[in-house]
Amino acid sequence: MPAHEHKAKAPARVRCYLITVSDTRTEATDASGLLARQAVAAAGHEVSGYRIITDDPGEVSALVRKVCNEGQADAVILNGGTGIARRDSTYEAIVSLLDKRLDGFGELFRMLSFQDIGSAAMLSRAVGGTVGKTCVFALPGAPDAVKLGLERLILPELGHLVAEMRK
Repeated sequence: MPAHEHKAKAPARVRCYLITVSDTRTEATDASGLLARQAVAAAGHEVSGYRIITDDPGEVSALVRKVCNEGQADAVILNGGTGIARRDSTYEAIVSLLDKRLDGFGELFRMLSFQDIGSAAMLSRAVGGTVGKTCVFALPGAPDAVKLGLERLILPELGHLVAEMRK
């Protein structure tokens, strides 16, 4: 079946749970979280939840596991904590949960990011995959990175991804 037929059968509205991982942001200062909520809604999807949590791998993995196990969303999209600083642990928290990795997501994110920011793109540990029947993506916390990941990669394929997960 051609790719356009897969997309034609995909759900137009997907439930997304958005998580900002940060030790310093509040709802008032979370520009990336606001951008993500707006982009998801503008694409016609539902924001089924939104939280800001500290950059603690146990807390991150517990929340993602809870959202996935309780069926609160079809997709979980995190931003923040994907770099290499001492406190950056989103990557470790998410990779430990994944049933299947979408290696192409991280590869494409870094390729697109390289076009914008050059070699600093290699510091990103953006990652995607599945936990049970839920798609999970972790993006860097910078607003430009969230915009790039959502608009160029996640949102164009979100319905298709969810349709594949439901098979």
